[in-house]
Amino acid sequence: MQQTPHSQSHRPRQVSRRSAVGGTLALGVAGLAGIAAGCAPDSGVNVPTSTAPSRTTDPTRRAASGSVLLAYFSRSGENYYYGDRTELEIGNTEVLVGMIRSRLSCDVHKIEPADPYPFDYEETVERNRNEQRDDVRPIIANQLSSFGTHSIVLLASPVWNSSAPMIMHTFVESLDLAGVTIYPITTHAVSGLSGVPSVYEELCPDAIIGAGFTARGEAVAEAGGALDDWLRQVGLV
Repeated sequence: MQQTPHSQSHRPRQVSRRSAVGGTLALGVAGLAGIAAGCAPDSGVNVPTSTAPSRTTDPTRRAASGSVLLAYFSRSGENYYYGDRTELEIGNTEVLVGMIRSRLSCDVHKIEPADPYPFDYEETVERNRNEQRDDVRPIIANQLSSFGTHSIVLLASPVWNSSAPMIMHTFVESLDLAGVTIYPITTHAVSGLSGVPSVYEELCPDAIIGAGFTARGEAVAEAGGALDDWLRQVGLV
């Protein structure tokens, strides 16, 4: 039986609110391929470095001296894989996070939902569709109370239905991001960064949104070269 997150059993664990950001389309879940999945048979790495920074006061200069937090949400379990399905012990956003941690000195925070997303791919698709439609803010089990001294935040997540998962909305809305530089990072199936930077621009009007990085989920383990280029371009290394 499919889980529907807006049934009575789910409502006490979520907060629903309306805003300009939402959606009713089906989930375009990033294909979360683990390191062991190997290279793609037909397309390889797809890692564009996104658009130029918006609302900036030179985020590259800030990145050179700021304290960095890498906050991420990642889902394992049954996932999309080149039009098929595969089971992953480690979500591919978490794989990408591990690659970043090996290259960059930063604090790391994994965003954990109080109501974990289902193992089943289609059930997760349905839950995300409902959360976007109803503009739900899923509760975070380990929400930060503040960013402390961090002036640079890397926000990493899959792309779900051309947008950031709604739990990322919960995360950023719960914190004071005034003056903080945000670098969006995504894993995806076909959509790149898609609408994720726009979500953070909408929800974090007082933050600085820097140029983002994205890697195709099925080929994330091969994204090291592009990741190195991006880290240099934005001044993080």
